[in-house]
Amino acid sequence: MLRVTVVALLGALSLTACAQPSAPAARSTAAAPAAAAAAGAVSPEQAEKTVRTALQGLNPNFKPDFIGAAPFPGFREVLVSGQVLYVSDDGRFLIQDQPYDIQARRPASSTALLQYRKEKLDGIQRGDRIIFAAANPKHTITVFTDIECGYCRKLHQDVPELNRMGISVEYVAFPRMGLGSKDYTDMISVWCAVDRRKALTEAKEGQPVAPKNCTNPVAMQYTLGQQVGVSGTPAIFAADGTQLGGYIAPAQMKAALEKLGQ
Repeated sequence: MLRVTVVALLGALSLTACAQPSAPAARSTAAAPAAAAAAGAVSPEQAEKTVRTALQGLNPNFKPDFIGAAPFPGFREVLVSGQVLYVSDDGRFLIQDQPYDIQARRPASSTALLQYRKEKLDGIQRGDRIIFAAANPKHTITVFTDIECGYCRKLHQDVPELNRMGISVEYVAFPRMGLGSKDYTDMISVWCAVDRRKALTEAKEGQPVAPKNCTNPVAMQYTLGQQVGVSGTPAIFAADGTQLGGYIAPAQMKAALEKLGQ
């Protein structure tokens, strides 16, 4: 796992893999108490400076999208190149993957990171989303999607059931093959279609995408996805900025949203 992070920091991170359903990695927090003790008490400003210096040692062009206090002591929470990392305040240890809060029984995220993500997501105009709204909405999820990813297609098949449960699904674009790829141009065609909902559904069913072009938000949404920590698709976010994960079955989705109060 560390190898992938180092590659990402060196500027060679691949975004071509679909997100897979996976259990949160509780092991990510295992080193936290020991590292916190080793790090000692430092000011947030000094910790951030130390972390920046340490990561720039891996890549002089390191440009984080966010650095803040982690949800456990002794670490900074860092968003860079679509990855959430945890770096000890002394700059020595780096942990990849989101830790799991056993007591709260949910993925651990700091309040600052949730607020950062929420502000970014709220900045996406409704007119730039492809929305499948529930008739009686109780919850809304923002989904960074790709038209070719298998789990994206599986999630789209669940949209009618999610809508019946009161969950509105709002799609934004994340062409996982990168800007300039066929995936990217096809997603532009979907976003430029007269009936975008129909075009997206047909594309996810494997039907050919009719070429179209217009002023569109695809590149902007792709960049924003990386800024909030998207590295694969689908990437599902609750209204408060919580990243729920990759593909989640409808019943589990509803339970997760109700637990969040979202």
